[in-house]
Amino acid sequence: MELIRGIHNLRPRHRGCVATIGNYDGVHLGHQAVLDSIIEVGTQLGLPSAVMAFEPTPQEFFAGQRAPARLTRFREKYNALAGTGVDRFLCLRFDRAFSELSPDAFVERILVQGLGVRHLVAGDDFRYGFKRSGDFTSLQAAGRKHGFSVQDTPSFLLEGDRVSSSRIRHALERGELDLATRLLGRPYSMCGKVVPGDRLGRTLGFPTANILPSRRVLPMTGVFAVTVRGVAEKPWPAVANLGTRPTVNGKRALLEAHLFDFEGDIYGRHLEVEFVAKLRGEHRFENVQLMTEQMHRDLKAAREILSGRGA
Repeated sequence: MELIRGIHNLRPRHRGCVATIGNYDGVHLGHQAVLDSIIEVGTQLGLPSAVMAFEPTPQEFFAGQRAPARLTRFREKYNALAGTGVDRFLCLRFDRAFSELSPDAFVERILVQGLGVRHLVAGDDFRYGFKRSGDFTSLQAAGRKHGFSVQDTPSFLLEGDRVSSSRIRHALERGELDLATRLLGRPYSMCGKVVPGDRLGRTLGFPTANILPSRRVLPMTGVFAVTVRGVAEKPWPAVANLGTRPTVNGKRALLEAHLFDFEGDIYGRHLEVEFVAKLRGEHRFENVQLMTEQMHRDLKAAREILSGRGA
């Protein structure tokens, strides 16, 4: 999959495609159905498929810390999109200047002049342009004017309800990881580079691989049974804490994974942590001794869960 970062990197060879626009946070089953459809139409028309998304998301730009928690940061989104078979990922910087583009300017500069879109898929609640003044109806009118067709995204249902990023966030908040897995079509995961920590875990007998979640808001916190990709050919079983570590007065969010029976130097390595089951919420213990005793119980519970699932 080709990554195009910014309007300025669009070239004449990028003109002519079947495209879709959205946040694509999580790249869940509903998103995957849309991507399958643009790939199919692209094949029929002999054109590449393209996804357009924004960094930061419009919600993050306007709402800051009040924006919904991200399911996937940029690298995770890129990896998930690359696995769908889509040809191109156009990532546009959402800033003040971009937010002030009129609907007509958005269509003409990006969809027509930049991408040369022939067929576009967007949600019927899609808004674009200054103060969200463009809507699906005006997008259809623009398509008729400029010679591209516009299709809305049908709802993708699972267990009677629409699959959405919001539904997945709610599932994660409630610790319903099996539901999140079904909605995503894969286990929920976070990835990042292993960075040095304060070595408290090693002192307590629980050395951890420390990863910065790189999110303004975490979609969930707590202690989890997980598997870790990137340390061996197969996913490695582990127990992980995601949060701020209130017992030791932690200030920043951190994902700490204790890999079972593992020895080796993995600093600087990029790992993917897949969340299998939630063991408990994050808790402030009265002292480190009580926390350590609970960590032993967490390790035992995670081993039992993961061994039961063949991990």
